[in-house]
Amino acid sequence: MGFRELLKKAAHAVSPRQRTTALILAAGSGTRFGERKQFTEILGVPVLLRTALTFDACPLIDEVIVVTGEEDITSCREMLEGRIGKLTKVVAGGATRQESAMAGLEEVDPKSDFIAIHDAARCLVTVDVIEKVLHEAYETGAAAAAEKAVDTVKFADGNGVITETIDRDHVWLMKTPQIFDANMYRAAVYSAYKDKVPVTDDCMLVERLGFRIKAVDCGRENIKITYAEDKIIAEAILTSREERKNSEE
Repeated sequence: MGFRELLKKAAHAVSPRQRTTALILAAGSGTRFGERKQFTEILGVPVLLRTALTFDACPLIDEVIVVTGEEDITSCREMLEGRIGKLTKVVAGGATRQESAMAGLEEVDPKSDFIAIHDAARCLVTVDVIEKVLHEAYETGAAAAAEKAVDTVKFADGNGVITETIDRDHVWLMKTPQIFDANMYRAAVYSAYKDKVPVTDDCMLVERLGFRIKAVDCGRENIKITYAEDKIIAEAILTSREERKNSEE
């Protein structure tokens, strides 16, 4: 099916409950972190496992697919199999995020109505956040977790000289999950691949075809483990969550 036909199918109205696949991307080399961060433990739980457990626990997720480096497939399977009941495949990604997303997309159950793309390194995502974004996607066709900018935002030229102050009321910091109608996402991925358009974010794929994406404010805790110090921040957030939970009981 060509991407024009996929575009037409993506225009259909959606019902409140749709079959949904979670595509977890864990193929990063960890250059900035210093090691493969998907195996780094946060309070005793590997980053990838913590992420996968959350998606597995979400009742609106029907299937979990993990995309990782070819050299890590065996290790990831050993980590996840038997613990992630909705896991269907662990597959090799590509040299770029875009190539990894395409590799995972080719393995998605054809019956899935929606695809939730998530960075494994955002291991602090919660079931509530996933469901919040899902419900928006089910209503509109496309939605993404985001955070409203709180700092003053500046635009600078190539030399770092500030040229403009941007109204932060209209600035969002994009996160994952980013969730799309499956046919919409397929059309976007194949179109970008055909046109050789490089992207760093799945919303960019969908935006270029003219679809509207709802930014869903999910707070500040859904951080990405990118640098070594992020592990300290993540542990502090998890400890704070546990303390709040205990105080409410």
